[in-house]
Amino acid sequence: MNEGDAQVSILISVNVGKPKDVSWQGSTVYTGVWKEPVRGPRMVRRLNIDGDGQGDLGGHGGEQRAVLVYQLESYEHWRRELKRDDLTHGNFGENLTVEGMSDAEVCIGDRYRIGDATFEVTQPRVTCYRVGMRMREPQMAALLVAHRRPGFYMRVLTEGEVEAGDEIVKIADGPEHMTVADMDALLYLPGHPRSELVRGLRIPALSPGWKSSLQALLDNADDPAAGNRGLTGAATAPPPAWPGFRPLKVARIEPETSSIFSLVLTSPDGAPLPPARPGQFITLRLRPAPDGPPLIRTYSLSGQPGAPEYRISVKQEPHGAASGHLRRNVRKGHLLDVGAPRGTFILAEGGNPVLLVSAGVGATPVLAMLHALAEAGSERQVWWLHGARDSVSQPFRQEVRALLQRLPSAHMHISYSSPQAEDRLGVDYAAMGRLSAEQISGIGLPTDADAYLCGPVAFMDSLSEALRGLGIAPERIHTEVFGALSAIRPGVTAGTQRAPHLPARPPGPGTGPMVSFARSGLSVPWDAGYNTLLELAEACDVPTRWSCRTGVCHTCETALLSGSVDYSPEPIDVPAEGNVLPCCSQPSMDSVLDL
Repeated sequence: MNEGDAQVSILISVNVGKPKDVSWQGSTVYTGVWKEPVRGPRMVRRLNIDGDGQGDLGGHGGEQRAVLVYQLESYEHWRRELKRDDLTHGNFGENLTVEGMSDAEVCIGDRYRIGDATFEVTQPRVTCYRVGMRMREPQMAALLVAHRRPGFYMRVLTEGEVEAGDEIVKIADGPEHMTVADMDALLYLPGHPRSELVRGLRIPALSPGWKSSLQALLDNADDPAAGNRGLTGAATAPPPAWPGFRPLKVARIEPETSSIFSLVLTSPDGAPLPPARPGQFITLRLRPAPDGPPLIRTYSLSGQPGAPEYRISVKQEPHGAASGHLRRNVRKGHLLDVGAPRGTFILAEGGNPVLLVSAGVGATPVLAMLHALAEAGSERQVWWLHGARDSVSQPFRQEVRALLQRLPSAHMHISYSSPQAEDRLGVDYAAMGRLSAEQISGIGLPTDADAYLCGPVAFMDSLSEALRGLGIAPERIHTEVFGALSAIRPGVTAGTQRAPHLPARPPGPGTGPMVSFARSGLSVPWDAGYNTLLELAEACDVPTRWSCRTGVCHTCETALLSGSVDYSPEPIDVPAEGNVLPCCSQPSMDSVLDL
């Protein structure tokens, strides 16, 4: 576009604000969403405007999101829609309040000159709960998307001063001419047409995060059950083979070590069980006390994927209620309530090397992956890295060696922290001590490998960091956590984490459907005093993951292992089949969540 054809809008207000602590729902949130207008010129720099800052740099700020823009016309829309007469510039967390530059007209990749600075449009606003905090409207994140008025981010091409009253001159059109509103709808609203995803991915200025989201949607465009993979970022997994729980028969009980034993489960009628993917888990519902609440536990499948039976391997913990019940009371021929195989910790196809990394009973899901590779006669490089105390406590010792012998390019590195006198260095194990970054740094691991890690959280954190240090891309490092997942609560100041517990009153234990949090080992009757399953989980200190809290971002998306829910409000886009959004749902019957 020539400067003679330039479109002119006006900069109405420049708004800045440093992050600060804000009290919210009993927590403290560190946020920079409180922006206030300033007078006079302000210097716009590559990462920010002087005097401005963001509290959560994971979701806001950075080169691609240096400046947030919102429109005067949208302010007028929300004054009418929300019946608010108290809205002032900066209320939507924007740095620049403008007249013109509507989301329905501005395109990704458009370039503008404002004052002495030049900018490029990179993406729509990523909506989160903090704009609702600032607006005192909890549903604001969803409303911005539903009303197609998100606002947008720009990166700074040329640093310079800007000031209220400056003309905004469009100096270049973005390729593909995809508007901010259309890009926002492409990711967040149902539909995701393949042609539009391809078109969006052709825009060079689109931020890397949005490109990754569009690519994930494109990769799953032909799978209507996949949900919004552009938001969850989860690996594709098929929907569960059956809803809820079904009875399976204990066909065999096999000792693995003094503390680990395997249960082989079959269909009572002898029919083959639906195949599982290598790395998936099943859920058991146990009732040690007939009148007491159920114990819900998940166990990785450790046998050959595709076999007509399932094998799980259980470590009996000293005070483990479920593992103790299985050890003491379950016998061959007993029936157990079992949920279908689930999970996205799944061996990916391809020809690149594979690292299977585990400690102790964490070997179970990666053992299933090793079975799958051996069964396929894979020619991929396969590395089995495992840490145990000694040969006696090393599970699946002979089974692993037999599987590795079937692979033409297999490598093994076993580490014993306290080897016995008869354990032979160089034969039974390769190194003494815990499997660590120091041990694996010099053994020649390929840097183009896909790595799968399972074991204690500290072990996975340390080894993941070590693998990244060796040059393996973070997106190729996959971890599986046995217990509760780490919480995602953007901006919330970390406090003392309590173990999951029954909620205190009021509201307290209710008389509604039973809600079980499988990873946390907690079952709680639903109380209508909680608006959502997310609020119930928070009242129980169950670790949760969320961002928008209104059914937009899918950060909270969780497997619904059994039961059903009602939504209020309805989510912007539905989750994958078999999953649920706790942030906007309530149980309609007894339900089990993978939390």
